[in-house]
Amino acid sequence: MFLLEPVGLGRLENDAYLALLDLKRATAEELAGNVGCSPAELRPAVRRLLDHGLVQQIGFTPALYALIAPEEALPALISRRRGDLAQMQMRIEELADRLRARPPRGGTPVVELVEGEDAVLAAVSRLQLEAREEIVAVDAPPYIGGQSNPNDLELSRLADGVAYRFVYAREALASPEHIAAMRRCTEAGEQARLLPDVTLKMLVVDRTTALLPVSYTDQDPGVRLLVHESALVDVLVCCFESLWARATPFDSPDAQCGPSAKDRDLLSLMASGMKDRTIARSLGVTERTVGRRLTELMAELGVETRFQAGVQAARRGWL
Repeated sequence: MFLLEPVGLGRLENDAYLALLDLKRATAEELAGNVGCSPAELRPAVRRLLDHGLVQQIGFTPALYALIAPEEALPALISRRRGDLAQMQMRIEELADRLRARPPRGGTPVVELVEGEDAVLAAVSRLQLEAREEIVAVDAPPYIGGQSNPNDLELSRLADGVAYRFVYAREALASPEHIAAMRRCTEAGEQARLLPDVTLKMLVVDRTTALLPVSYTDQDPGVRLLVHESALVDVLVCCFESLWARATPFDSPDAQCGPSAKDRDLLSLMASGMKDRTIARSLGVTERTVGRRLTELMAELGVETRFQAGVQAARRGWL
């Protein structure tokens, strides 16, 4: 690296400057001869040295060029160069901010981060209000507040004609209150299925927008990804349909005969693979009551195993 390169000058300007350091004063012809180029080639370099305040011109005919004391000229030039670089750094940061803020061609970022429990709850409500055709969801942890919460907005959206399909995890039906909340929704038109060990929590609206956890292994209830219309949403829809196909249908509220509503709940939970203890906790009864009632229902269905009971209950439209 030569002396004047850091301040943005070239090799010819550098050589002319060092030549003047020895000559003190010189015409363009004399300076060109010392540097080893023609006066025509040298003049633009001298002009740049003048513009940068490193050289001064004395007279006109002939013009003499003299060096300004390096201890005065170079610190000022370095300071100005630092200012220019600082301005350039600020400009770079502004351009980076513009680039980060600029949406893709569609006008909306494909993925947005939703942070804070209030913001997550607001996003869930807003997405439901924006729905025009269908909402599909996997109701699984993590839950804000540590447990599944009733979806009060769903009933009004069902009344507006928006279809709901939910796959419920075991934790979503952990108490009689949770079962009752789900039943209110199914009676209003929600299609519900059970898949006890499902963990792929998601909410997809009109197959165009989805809300899901940032991670399925280190889940934080107060942080979500909002995914807009893209191939990512298509993948989530395919994932939901796969889970829906594997899940056990909850009982239909339109059935006019068969077991009671509580028996239907019991059979649905049993068919989904839940253990007696979990079923008892969900229904608010004892484990002994669950076992006894299942035995009675199996006798009524004329079967010997729970698997057969699930098959027969489905055939009769009880599930």
